[in-house]
Amino acid sequence: MLYYGCFAGFPSATPPVWTPDPEEAVLTNVGRVLEARGREFLGDKYKDPIASFTDFHKFSIENPEAYWKMVFEEIGITFSVEPSCILRENDAYPGGEWLPGAVLNAAANCLTAKPGRSSDDVAIVWRDEGKDSEPLNFVTLEELRKKVCLVANALDALNLAKGSAIAIDMPMNVNAVVIYLAIVLAGYVVVSIADSFAAPAISMRLKISETKAIFTQDYILRDDKELPLYSRVVEAKAPRTIVIPVRGSTPIKGLRADDLSWEDFLAKVNHAKADNYTAVEQPAYAFTNILFSSGTTGEPKAIPWTHLTPLKSAADGWCHMDIRRGDVVAWPTNLGWMMGPWLVYASLLNGASMALYNGSLTSSGFAKFVQDAKVTMLGLVPSIARSWKSTDCTAGFDWSTIRCFSSSGEASSVDDYLWLMGRVCYKPVIEYCGGTEIGGGFVAGSLLQPQALSAFSTPAMGCNLFILDNNGNPLPQDSVGTGELALDPTFLGASTTLLNADHHEVYFSGMPEWNGKVLRRHGDEFERTPDGYYRAHGRADDTMNLGGIKVSSIEIERICNRVNDAILETAAIGVPPLGGGPEQLTIAVVFKDQSSQTEDLNQLKLAFNTALKKLNPLFKVSSVVVVPSLPRTASNKVMRRVLRKEFTQQPKHSKI
Repeated sequence: MLYYGCFAGFPSATPPVWTPDPEEAVLTNVGRVLEARGREFLGDKYKDPIASFTDFHKFSIENPEAYWKMVFEEIGITFSVEPSCILRENDAYPGGEWLPGAVLNAAANCLTAKPGRSSDDVAIVWRDEGKDSEPLNFVTLEELRKKVCLVANALDALNLAKGSAIAIDMPMNVNAVVIYLAIVLAGYVVVSIADSFAAPAISMRLKISETKAIFTQDYILRDDKELPLYSRVVEAKAPRTIVIPVRGSTPIKGLRADDLSWEDFLAKVNHAKADNYTAVEQPAYAFTNILFSSGTTGEPKAIPWTHLTPLKSAADGWCHMDIRRGDVVAWPTNLGWMMGPWLVYASLLNGASMALYNGSLTSSGFAKFVQDAKVTMLGLVPSIARSWKSTDCTAGFDWSTIRCFSSSGEASSVDDYLWLMGRVCYKPVIEYCGGTEIGGGFVAGSLLQPQALSAFSTPAMGCNLFILDNNGNPLPQDSVGTGELALDPTFLGASTTLLNADHHEVYFSGMPEWNGKVLRRHGDEFERTPDGYYRAHGRADDTMNLGGIKVSSIEIERICNRVNDAILETAAIGVPPLGGGPEQLTIAVVFKDQSSQTEDLNQLKLAFNTALKKLNPLFKVSSVVVVPSLPRTASNKVMRRVLRKEFTQQPKHSKI
């Protein structure tokens, strides 16, 4: 699960920095619907889109049949077999069974022209790094459909059983999107693997998902450097691999006997029939994609997405980010993280274009791409904004087409986002918090509400939130308080099973009831402020969020404890900087010999970082703090919260 938009040290008041304009509010997706049907939905309570948004959110919870039917009509979702209803009670599904009897294909819905959206409209706009002065590249919806059908036909030529797991381990470019949609269209299951993973992490995910084939590239090109990728896949002992050369028709070096080049893979197709493919229509709960948690307990949770999950992603984009037909949506990510598939569905199902840049995101090249592509919604993680601000690489580029930003993946900084808003005449940042097991968000912002920096203005549409008190019981709804967050289990898109763990044990065991329903565990600590905003305060357990990746303190400590024989024990703490922003990894070290601490802390930090690369190359130790001992409970559990609080305020120990 992911956590977004939190800010440590924010004052108790949460002043809005952006308020909606009534004339613009009626042009939003939700505003347009409310102007047309507000009285139908809300009766005499309806006033206008801004004043009635909170009532409309309550309507989405209390009247799921009417709300979701409206959303599916607005987005243009088609079923080969219509559901018997929107939601019904079923003990086999936590919170109820959604769309019983429905048969559909999420990828086919992405490739279908909609009212106001023709097959000649642009589906993907893209550019490669280093070609910033060249014209943009475009893929129309019809061209995308043909590319997807070609790959789907080639997949069938591999003679894999329908429902087989097929992995993708490559950057999120046009080929990756085509392969992703083709796997789903043809009735197979995508296994999403981030291209940053080392061979052991790739291998673990392939084994858990029982992958039968995998798509990758020979290498990743960044800043004119060739970063090996196929060799990592081979080291992971992957099954049959289809390898795409980055430089056109360049021969693949070291291709294994059973592996295929991209050219040979496509050559398996009868090209006279390659432009068409009959989608494999499936029940709504059929698996389409296996994604993974960030491995908080050593082995990542394998979370299946179904044909329902994309509907949640698209609905969030339609409501909260206001993605409209003809929009251009950029959100730098990877198919190995949930925001990759989210971007595919939130853009294409809403009739928008995806904007993909193949290169460094912290360069002037990406900033120029945003300008040239006329991006209307730009999603990002806060560390990117911080880099833009420090390098000023966005200076001189016109981003005036952006209507809003959206933020995900890690904690955001008020200063950085105020600077970011200033780049586009102070358009709002929509904070967005959810998780892989949800397929979208449970708390967000809205263009129909005042927005405050590093805060959430509303639960996501169709979602109901609860903050638990110190006894683990829900506080009265809408009351001010801080505690562990729990979710009403009745919301579209939520996971119902895990491949390698007990779903009930992970999300429901030991949770309190509300209105006869067992609440769903999330794990973050949240605050509801006196002015009605939500703020996240990090993990309620000892899990950290490092650069958008959730990781257990214990995993890091196991590695650090073995780095140096002089170390007695360590504690890994995620510490938010005093000015706000993403958590920074601090290692508290207790030495065996307290009287002769002669270790060079700079060298120790370097050793920690070298060792942690094996866990994830993105993890980096920010500081090392020497402490005489670790605070513990009566049962000998390390109290990392005590250390986090101490280090956040004013460290008093030896530190580097």
